Amino acid sequence: MSHEETINKLAATWQSISNLGQTLTEEQWKTFTQLPRWTVQDNLSHLVAFEANFQGIPPPQHVATEKSHIKNELGSSNEDDVDVRRSLSGAQVLAEWNELTALRLEALRTANADYFAQEVMTPAGPGTMADFLHLRVLDCWTHEQDMRRALVLPGHQSGPSAEHTIDRLTRTLPIVIGKRAQTPEGQCVIIRITGHVTRLIALPVIDGRAQIRNEEPASSLCDISMNSDVFLQLATGRAEYEELSSDITVSGDASHATRVLTQFSMMI
Repeated sequence: MSHEETINKLAATWQSISNLGQTLTEEQWKTFTQLPRWTVQDNLSHLVAFEANFQGIPPPQHVATEKSHIKNELGSSNEDDVDVRRSLSGAQVLAEWNELTALRLEALRTANADYFAQEVMTPAGPGTMADFLHLRVLDCWTHEQDMRRALVLPGHQSGPSAEHTIDRLTRTLPIVIGKRAQTPEGQCVIIRITGHVTRLIALPVIDGRAQIRNEEPASSLCDISMNSDVFLQLATGRAEYEELSSDITVSGDASHATRVLTQFSMMI
């Protein structure tokens, strides 16, 4: 993927978030999402903080007082960035977002090759700035969907950013199928993603490891089908299988499918 393609996906997602934000009332900004204690506004504050950091803007010196829901050091830092903006209105956070993303796009579109090649630590481990930006598409689009889902205002569920995110998440399926679910040697699990983004992923276990195949096998241990938003919620830990089971279709070995679906979260 070229740097330009990645930047275009970020630009489209950022604009979609801005367009959504312009329609919201203060009550809607304060609506809680699936992320513990985070409102629609908090999701945007989180994105603002990350992009401000990339732009070289020093973070506010602030420590949130309530962190009982936090699971790790990264979550603690994220909560500080979100909490410092809770005294603002949604419109104020949106204004900061619009100003900041304009600066970020200008910086990205004028950056040279050295910028994208610089080594950084990404959420997936050591990588380059290009790798990090690739993950930023996933993060920004996922939080946009968090906001929209909470408000029951669906949108931007298809297109390059959506496909990019779903494809990034499917990379982790071999760990779910092989290591976590302990699918037996020689057996295959099929994951069918339907709706706005469609994918067929066959995961046979060969030499102890699950591998990704895009061709439908002659037989499988179990066959699991869900739409792309349900897949996103499970893969990002927004909801548990029990909450979404009515939106998931299973054939074959139901007990093994349950083992897969209850260990589906792929994000930190």
